[in-house]
Amino acid sequence: MVVAYVMVKAHTGEAGQLRDDIEAIDGVVSAHIVAGDVDIITKVDVDSPGDVKEIAADAVQALDGVEDTHTYIAME
Repeated sequence: MVVAYVMVKAHTGEAGQLRDDIEAIDGVVSAHIVAGDVDIITKVDVDSPGDVKEIAADAVQALDGVEDTHTYIAME
């Protein structure tokens, strides 16, 4: 299994709906609205690094309200 964290910067006022949309994506374990440089931290648990790419770069980036993302793959 590959665990990754996707940090999502949302457009102003979009965090709540965006979190719900992200949580509906297969492979997403959780998505939390947070204070700080990003608006949502998403935990992904999938079979391969390619699956992380499909979620982070293809699915999350395609959602309305996403301004930017950064993805971090857990090393342990």
